[in-house]
Amino acid sequence: MSYMHPITVWITGLPASGKTTLGKALQGLISQLKIPVVLLDGDEVRKGLCSDLGFSPADRTENIRRVANMAALLNSQGVVTICCFVSPLISMREMARSIVGPKNFFEVFTDAPVEVCQSRDIKGNYSKAINGSLPNFTGISDSYEAPMKPSLRLNTAELSEGEAADILYDHFLRWVDK
Repeated sequence: MSYMHPITVWITGLPASGKTTLGKALQGLISQLKIPVVLLDGDEVRKGLCSDLGFSPADRTENIRRVANMAALLNSQGVVTICCFVSPLISMREMARSIVGPKNFFEVFTDAPVEVCQSRDIKGNYSKAINGSLPNFTGISDSYEAPMKPSLRLNTAELSEGEAADILYDHFLRWVDK
């Protein structure tokens, strides 16, 4: 494979839909190619870079703006960036796409029904959101707008982690080799 240009793989979906799991798998596969790659995970970014932000619409938008700028900066340095963020609104992802650049933005939708995501939720956030102790939770009290035309849609309710990772990696290789 000839590595043409660094891209941002933007993985979006409901909480517990498999974003970070797939992102980590892809990161490992890309690393084997000796291509510089960084994974930015929503939970981790909110502990540091975006620790001053809450979950209001304005704060969520600012969170995505910061991450997209970081991804663009990393891309400019030759680093593939994998961003695992709920990024619940189409407008947020379009903003990220415009910051990173449309040619460098590979949008992946981890598509799983909310019931499946609830069953995978080891943090208990869905239960907290349902009982009202966790406001502004995407999929329960806040909406999620599915991508209309993602670069790749993965049905993570039906695919195994390995199957989904293999499909994602195959599409990644085709995308960067354009």
